[in-house]
Amino acid sequence: MSDKVIIFDTTLRDGEQCPGASMNLREKMEVARQLARLNVDVIEAGFPVISDGDFEAVSKIATEIRGPIICGLARCVAKDIDAAGAAVKAAGERGRIHVFLATSAIHREFKLNKAREEIIRMTVEGVKRAKSLCRDVEFSPEDGSRTEPEFLAQVVQAAIEAGATTVNIPDTVGFAVPEQYAGLITYLKTNVRNIDDAIISVHCHNDLGLAVANSLAAIKAGARQVEGTINGIGERAGNAALEEVVMAIKTRGDFYGGIETGVHTREIVKSSRLISRMSGLMVQRSKAIVGENAFAHSSGIHQDGILKKRETYEIMDPREVGWGDTELPLTKHSGRHAMVKRLEHLGFKLSDAEIESVFVRFKEIGDKKKFVYDDDLSVLVDDSMGANLEGYTLDYIHVASGSSTIPTATVRLKRGEEILQDSSPGNGAVDAAMKTIDRMLNQKGHLVEYNVQAVTQGKDALGEVTIKCDFGGGHLVTGKGASTDVIEASARAYLNAVNRVLNGALLARPDAAATP
Repeated sequence: MSDKVIIFDTTLRDGEQCPGASMNLREKMEVARQLARLNVDVIEAGFPVISDGDFEAVSKIATEIRGPIICGLARCVAKDIDAAGAAVKAAGERGRIHVFLATSAIHREFKLNKAREEIIRMTVEGVKRAKSLCRDVEFSPEDGSRTEPEFLAQVVQAAIEAGATTVNIPDTVGFAVPEQYAGLITYLKTNVRNIDDAIISVHCHNDLGLAVANSLAAIKAGARQVEGTINGIGERAGNAALEEVVMAIKTRGDFYGGIETGVHTREIVKSSRLISRMSGLMVQRSKAIVGENAFAHSSGIHQDGILKKRETYEIMDPREVGWGDTELPLTKHSGRHAMVKRLEHLGFKLSDAEIESVFVRFKEIGDKKKFVYDDDLSVLVDDSMGANLEGYTLDYIHVASGSSTIPTATVRLKRGEEILQDSSPGNGAVDAAMKTIDRMLNQKGHLVEYNVQAVTQGKDALGEVTIKCDFGGGHLVTGKGASTDVIEASARAYLNAVNRVLNGALLARPDAAATP
């Protein structure tokens, strides 16, 4: 048995299916580049058949990203498999098609209305079709953890005979517990005669808070690929948090018997922050490994112990996962070259037009605060990506507000040569700004969630606003904006969400019950 655990990242597929977490192509490319720097083994880049946007993203990632295997998801349907094959073709030998089909009794009866024999036939046909397009084929029996073990073994054996090189056993609805899940892996290793011809993979959801525990139990039982997402984002309660899986294996090597991953752990915090910004999903302060409090000690006893010997209260070195001192900050006097070099250090690859956009915002922020830190720069890049959507940019905002004044906002927007300007009252300064944008663009978004946080410390800190809006149909669209002024940041965030809608961000999404 190999001592290497393959890390399969599905942040751009399963993670992005989380309501309100959709990313545009530019944001997906930045995430994919960072995942490559993190050195994950497989990037599941999307579900190519569900939309032109997903197909384009998978194809572009397959074309430009070097290192990891690039994977596209497909149901056991010819058009899905063909789309996935076309999307990952540019990756060559690093391409993978991931085919899935529900196998549990409840899914067979109520979703598919198929008998066991039909499920096996569809599995074989789907895997063979994928194999004709791609050497590397993964098969997932959806809801595998609730499938009868003897039937699951038959399906897995048939998939491997048809050419699957990886068989993934999903805990699709987060129903499993560690002992049971490990037992299922052991059962397959014992009862599938050709199991050694494929890698056993696991894909766990966190509905009972057991996704990481189940994944680690499966590794102990012999699984050698783990699927999950950075920060554990994903549908419902999310997926297994890969940073937790990786660091559990590394920190508890005594228990896992020399098992390793190839992940560059010092890129973990950077990856977490980037994906949080791009997805609009905040990381809770107490989140293991990447939360702001993960290595904070307020108890006097703990602080005393840390000062005497770090290992008394820290089981891992924060520097191992990327926590550390920020580089010397830039100022308003710093030039374009210094800014570009710092962006390159942070891992961003920007076009000349994007650099120009970020530099304009950098100078604006530099005039308002003493120092521009790395986190500030990262937020400005994110903010500029939203501004570079083919849509409207915020040219001017003025808000009159007070305890005895009706809040009123005046906003001017630009798109190319087009200039729009209007004013509107509202229930507060932020509401007035949003209503003014709605008036000008003749549309209305319902604000579902609003978050604001300081990017760095100090009274002049850059404020980052993240919102989620419903523009109809129940689809949540995320918007992000940053400024030293919270009202301006809010207007930028709302305009970012509006531009996403105008650019077709409300893409078709598969039924949540139809994915591993």
